[in-house]
Amino acid sequence: MNGESPGSGATNSPALVLHCRGLVKSYRQGPAVVEVLSGVNLELRSGERLAIIGASGSGKSTLLNLMGGLDAPDEGETLLLGQPFSACNDNQRGRLRNRHLGFVYQFHHLLGEFTALENVAMPQLIAGVSKKSAFNAAADWLGKVGLAARVQHKPSELSGGERQRVAIARALVNQPACVLMDEPTGNLDRHTAHSIEDLLRQLSAELATSFVVVTHDEQLAASMDRVLSLEEGRLC
Repeated sequence: MNGESPGSGATNSPALVLHCRGLVKSYRQGPAVVEVLSGVNLELRSGERLAIIGASGSGKSTLLNLMGGLDAPDEGETLLLGQPFSACNDNQRGRLRNRHLGFVYQFHHLLGEFTALENVAMPQLIAGVSKKSAFNAAADWLGKVGLAARVQHKPSELSGGERQRVAIARALVNQPACVLMDEPTGNLDRHTAHSIEDLLRQLSAELATSFVVVTHDEQLAASMDRVLSLEEGRLC
């Protein structure tokens, strides 16, 4: 392996954040069982930006759900910072996700009755942080994504790009090891999508956070450190 002895340079390797081992997932469609994932293996290291591409229906979102512990595989396992989701009960799994993972979706999933500040503070409040500290952290992150002047606006008062920036701030407020993103620019015009791409590049340069982006956006995929394609249930 590149001529290196076992352990050579290991101390300089970024930490392993996510490790998927032999993931298999099937769904029943009427009388038929359709295998979506057929033994997926993946390693993601600290600070790495990974894009996963593939045809519609290839299982990209299914894989992202398994990576985030939102669903369980039929076979195999996902480890987050060395901790297998399969070894956790529901409460432990929820705490592990809240502390070490962030999620961003094509549709922002912000809570419409709350302000941008309150939406971003939510993961901190769930983690048991005081309201004052949570709101201070939320305001700081809204400033980092360029929305310092919009903290008291509700989602209905924000543009699509601004709502997605709020969702990104919410995903990062707990300073997770990894953020999982499902088509984060899929509902945006090209100009707004480009601004989100720039924001992700900026944040990844400043943070040790890893990003996994499932996308059809070729430009967004090309801006990542690594691109994998999901084909016939396997990453290649």
